Amino acid sequence: MGFSVIIPARFASTRFPGKPLADINGQPMIQHVYNRACQSEAERVIVATDDQRIADVADSFGAEVCMTREGHPSGTDRLQEVVAKLGYYADDIVVNVQGDEPLIPPRVINQVAHNLKAEPEASIATLSEPIEDIDTLLNPNVVKVVADARGMALYFSRAPIPWPRDAFAQSKTEMPDGFNWQRHIGIYAYRVKMLNEFVRWQPAPIETTESLEQLRAMWNGQRIHVAVADELPPPGVDTPEDLERLRALLKK
Repeated sequence: MGFSVIIPARFASTRFPGKPLADINGQPMIQHVYNRACQSEAERVIVATDDQRIADVADSFGAEVCMTREGHPSGTDRLQEVVAKLGYYADDIVVNVQGDEPLIPPRVINQVAHNLKAEPEASIATLSEPIEDIDTLLNPNVVKVVADARGMALYFSRAPIPWPRDAFAQSKTEMPDGFNWQRHIGIYAYRVKMLNEFVRWQPAPIETTESLEQLRAMWNGQRIHVAVADELPPPGVDTPEDLERLRALLKK
């Protein structure tokens, strides 16, 4: 069974309008993402957008484009519209690659797709990386994940999980010993059946409390497989400052 990559790309970003079209060394950001996805084992790479400007640029460098509705509450809803429009089957696997990750390693795209294929009980697969410093562990903008012995997620949280009771009773200034804390990396492989179910579910209480969309799937009994990333993806581009840092990195 192969897999497809879908790249959601919106023009109307609050912090960085027009981000997918930002120039990086002579190419728009969305083209860098598309090229990386094409270097993976994906059988099909699709740019999903609600903006004609992005669609025209993607078409100019040969990408397959699927126009989607405006106003989707989440990227997952946009993915579901694509698989419904293009007639994907329930057991098909699609990988969501964000349109603001121009340096995403093709290796991790393959990894989440293969992991999901290998775990029939899971409907989603994602990745993590070790947390090695106390500031990262305590940072609520860093999402933590705990998985069971088989690699199935038990919970995702902005809080430090598990909570090192005895160590934190003494101090919160040093990284505690005794556990391999993991930061969640936001790349997902989905079974299409789950996407079709997801858009019918109401937001879950734990999802709205933590502001973490993947908790809606867990609330509704879905299994999420988590593995340590074979290769660490560089940070994505959220702001114009991130873009300048990326341009400087690539020039080197």
